[in-house]
Order: sequence, then C-alpha cells, then structure tokens
Amino acid sequence: MNPDLFENLRLELRRGCLVLAVLAQLHEEHYGYTLRKALAAHGLEVDEGTLYPLLRRLETQGLLASEWREEDKRNKRFYHLSTEGELILPRLLEEWQNLNASLNRILSPLHRTSGETLLTTREGT
Repeated sequence: MNPDLFENLRLELRRGCLVLAVLAQLHEEHYGYTLRKALAAHGLEVDEGTLYPLLRRLETQGLLASEWREEDKRNKRFYHLSTEGELILPRLLEEWQNLNASLNRILSPLHRTSGETLLTTREGT
C-alpha cells in the first residue's frame, strides 16, 4: 500500500468532517486553543495550521462571528456560531446523518459478524 496515497485520502476525508465538528463545537464560545482541546477531548486532533485558517474561512462565509477580548492579561479571539451558522448547522447535521446511514448500508456487506472485514481477509492481513 502506498502510504502517501493513504495519508492524502485520510486528510481529505477528515477535512469534510472537520467543518461539521468545528461548527458543532462552537455552539458554545471558544477561542482557538480551547476549541482545539475540546475537539481533541472527543478524539479529533487538529493542528493549528489547519484550525485557524478554517476558522477564518468559516467566519468569512458568515457561519461564525468572533470578537477580541482580554482574558488572563492576553488578547484572545473568541468564536461562536453566527445567526447563519445556527441555521446551517442543523441542516448539515441532517445531511451528515443521511450520508452516514448511506455509507453504513454500502459498507455493511464488507463486515462479517466476527468484526473482521472482507477487505482485511482479502489483503491477507
């Protein structure tokens, strides 16, 4: 297996999920560091170089609002869902649930009752 190909595909898959995760997490206000920690606490590690450009893009798209505030004698940018973000999030969640259900139906024939997959068996691992 080509490890570079796998890594590229893995990152592509994560990018789509990351938007939904960030929007869902920002139903409560966070600044970048606490957002990263909250995502990591749910098993989704995100590099700063990925998160901060995503936050800026989502704000430019009108899905987030932010404000600078001083906390612990440091200026921090706090993010939260905008009104548009609050309207879009439930629709994205519904779309995610529909996609997830479809993928589960597509992938279910690949799983055996023992938990092994046919793909693993075919590769001989």
